[in-house]
Formats: sequence, structure tokens, C-alpha cells
Amino acid sequence: MTGPGAGAGGPDDAGAMAGKRPIVVQLPSPTGGRRVRVDGEILGLAHSVRDLVEFLRRAGLEIEPEQVADSPLIDWRGVGPDRWEAETRT
Repeated sequence: MTGPGAGAGGPDDAGAMAGKRPIVVQLPSPTGGRRVRVDGEILGLAHSVRDLVEFLRRAGLEIEPEQVADSPLIDWRGVGPDRWEAETRT
């Protein structure tokens, strides 16, 4: 199988859990980082994909770093996984 959720990390289990536990990654905060919520509960402020993957692992959701950008399990608010700092205006 290829695409989001493919490979290690139990895509079938993760998909079943995500249906019950939506993952939301908020816009970058003015001070940096993005708030991560699962099922409405704040897991923490992630400053990278690595942080996000660790928060999800602790919540029982296994996902590989390479999968987060295209994963249907994650609702990226505003911008995708390539931005972790707030936009600066000059």
C-alpha cells in the first residue's frame, strides 16, 4: 500500500482511532510553535514535526514523520507542517 497511512505504525489502527480522536494542529502562535489537540485535549506546543510525532505517540497514535504532511488523520489549521513559527511582518 502507498500514500498516507502506509507503512509502519499501524495505519488501520491509527485510522480507527483518529475517527474517534480528531487531531488538530493550530496556526503558529506569535511566540512560535503550534498547539496540538487530540479529541479537544491540548497535548502541547509543538515546534517541529518531531515534537508533533512525539505528542501523538504519547497519546497512543503512531505515525511516521514522513506521513504527517499528507495524513488524513491531521487537520492542519491555516498552514501545513512546513511552518512552525508565526509569520513576521516588517
